[in-house]
Amino acid sequence: MFEIRIHSRGGQGGVTAARLLAMAALHDGKYATACPFYGAERRGAPVVSFVRIDDHPIKVYSQIRQPDLVVVLDASVMDVVDVLNGLKKGGRVLINSAHKQEFAGFATSHVDLTGIALRENLVVAGSPILNTPVLGALAKMGICSAESVKKAIREMFSDEKNVQAAEAAYKEMSL
Repeated sequence: MFEIRIHSRGGQGGVTAARLLAMAALHDGKYATACPFYGAERRGAPVVSFVRIDDHPIKVYSQIRQPDLVVVLDASVMDVVDVLNGLKKGGRVLINSAHKQEFAGFATSHVDLTGIALRENLVVAGSPILNTPVLGALAKMGICSAESVKKAIREMFSDEKNVQAAEAAYKEMSL
């Protein structure tokens, strides 16, 4: 089983990103679950979401304490949450950043999801929405196929700019 923990802030699309990733995995013929965890629901508060992907039925629906991959949609979350806590040895990190960052002992990838969202005008209440761009980056990492990502996005959103944002992140992703 491959387990992913997504750290974001309320209103950025982290919960929706988890749902979209699970949908894409299902389109790839895998089993998948997505589950959010947040306290007082308010825009800007730290939010964590979880995705499990496997070739076999998944019988657990809970928080993930030892993920294989950590996704950080907002680097400022790292000021209040230890996003690397429990990350498995040899685990990977995907961070929303225009600049390369290193985390000792972990393979780290980065892409400027915020810049992509702003270019594609994926903004709600003044905040860039990162859910569809991050799906493109996850496809580039091999978590799911690019075609399944596009299919999942089109099932949830009618505006093609969401697919364009995913495609941009796929192209711009630094592995």
